[in-house]
Amino acid sequence: MDNLLDDFKNAWKRPNNALPQIIIINIVIFLVLAVLNIFGKIMGVEVVSNFVYDQFTIPPLFSDFLMRPWTLITYAFAHSLHSIFHILFNMLVLYWFGKLIVEYLGNQKLINLYVMGALAGGLLYLFVYNLIPYYIERSNFPGMVGASAAVYAITVAAATLLPNYTFYLMFLGPVKIKYIAGFYILISFLGTVGGNAGGNIAHLGGAFMGYLYIKQLQSGNDWGLWIGGIMRFFKSLFIKQPKIKVTHKRSNKSSRNSSSKTSSNTGTAQNIADQAEIDAILDKISQSGYESLSKEEKQKLFNASKKS
Repeated sequence: MDNLLDDFKNAWKRPNNALPQIIIINIVIFLVLAVLNIFGKIMGVEVVSNFVYDQFTIPPLFSDFLMRPWTLITYAFAHSLHSIFHILFNMLVLYWFGKLIVEYLGNQKLINLYVMGALAGGLLYLFVYNLIPYYIERSNFPGMVGASAAVYAITVAAATLLPNYTFYLMFLGPVKIKYIAGFYILISFLGTVGGNAGGNIAHLGGAFMGYLYIKQLQSGNDWGLWIGGIMRFFKSLFIKQPKIKVTHKRSNKSSRNSSSKTSSNTGTAQNIADQAEIDAILDKISQSGYESLSKEEKQKLFNASKKS
């Protein structure tokens, strides 16, 4: 409990601390929207609070979506105001499974999964409600909110990476996370024709993205590199980069150049060797589970996750 509280107390003081930051952003947005909703009803200006809420609600029809396309990502940071359990459940699952992703793959991979899971869930939701007759007939609702698609991506990603990792659940005892993820997917599939059909369809889209992301990562392809690039671009707009002072010396110039090239080549070769070793460890986890790793392999994977 102390570690959890410490994570959130220092959420903005520590570098590479995306998990508590994402959770805090979700909570703050929920509270702001809830307060606006209350004052809107009390003061008789619900049109204002509803307008703000709509900016976080992804509509089912393309014609409405084109009027506010940003909702393809903002919907993943808002939750239903009718029940606190919607955000509570999402944030708990995000914390439990997100800790695994951060520990074994690093901070940036968690961000990648959250964003790509939200995009995949939102796109599948739009596809279904605009191309499948059964859902087109049932598209007369305001829209969808919730981080569930992003959370499902992280949950399934963790279960794909570490299928035999065990959580101890109340009343059930030790359960491998691959079974927990499988249960979530089954429940969502059964709900695709229920009252929350749109949300459950988005869950499946996020889950599929989580699986694909890890499989591609194990093959050496990081589908989320563009997300890190966008983040670095916007960060560069607000954070002033230090100027680098370059000096030149004539003495032993050729010797230093030769030494530098040798060092660079050695470093490049070492990086390639390290990446190949990490890929082999991830393959072993996928096939036999995390418990099959030796102590040295676990340490190498942990060290690699801290560099990500």
